[in-house]
Amino acid sequence: MTADASLTRESFRRLTTITVPRAVAQLPDRIWTDAEWHRIRLGYQAQSMDERWNVFAEGDVVFIHRSWTGHGIYEVSFASVSGGGKRIASAVAESDPRRYRSMGDAYDRLMLELVLGAIVLGESAVELRSELAELTRSPSGSSELAAGVVERSAVGLRSEPQA
Repeated sequence: MTADASLTRESFRRLTTITVPRAVAQLPDRIWTDAEWHRIRLGYQAQSMDERWNVFAEGDVVFIHRSWTGHGIYEVSFASVSGGGKRIASAVAESDPRRYRSMGDAYDRLMLELVLGAIVLGESAVELRSELAELTRSPSGSSELAAGVVERSAVGLRSEPQA
């Protein structure tokens, strides 16, 4: 596959659709530039066991699946913004707890932006990672290690550096 070839549904060994969709009420405010949108449309395929996400697009809809199971977790519809770029217009998340354990709309908003920014685009996403650590902190104020474990489990790593 060339660097500009988009991943498609057929690029992945096994994928399953979202079985119990739930509308995500809180969406990221971010506007992705035309260049970022182009990169998102190319998709992302996990390269190692440390990576958690596979991403591909069909038209203006981005599908985000767990890499190990192939379960569909998010379906994200993008819309053009006047002046250029795209923003998320709507999204649904898997709500079957046997497939995905969401912590609510704030968590899903954050995960959408983290997967698209940190995994697909290869951004450092330091502020988003800090927000994830805060959002998932236990009431007892768990240690830094626990926050890192949560982040690695939820977001995973990205094998290849940003191009």
